[in-house]
Amino acid sequence: MKSIDELKTTYPGAQAWSFGDNPEMANALAGLVVSGRKTASCGSLASYLAEEPAPKIGSYHIILDGQHSPVCVIRLLAMRLVRFCDVTHEFARKEGEGDLSLEYWRQEHKAFFTRAGFFSEEMELVAEEFRVVEVL
Repeated sequence: MKSIDELKTTYPGAQAWSFGDNPEMANALAGLVVSGRKTASCGSLASYLAEEPAPKIGSYHIILDGQHSPVCVIRLLAMRLVRFCDVTHEFARKEGEGDLSLEYWRQEHKAFFTRAGFFSEEMELVAEEFRVVEVL
């Protein structure tokens, strides 16, 4: 298996991170990415503005599992701002989670953002779409 440092040589500027807020979620979501079911994600605009460097279209990202091991590399294809209350069925399906419904997406993301301490129906999200460029 390639190390994070080796991957950063192949993908200069790539950041290494995991989805979710616990190891189990990181494993499950990384698995959805590797399988091709998850091709989108989102985060609060506030958290994106705090990232150094901030993600941008065309950037590469090393996705880690819950044990901090790299599982794949993705490349951001699109980013847009959307309020939580305006997320569409199409985007929820691209997130690839649960039964792929908007209702499931809202329930799970409301819980996630509430645990992080900043949920609001009006909150701005950065909605990203990506593709897998390498499975490790």
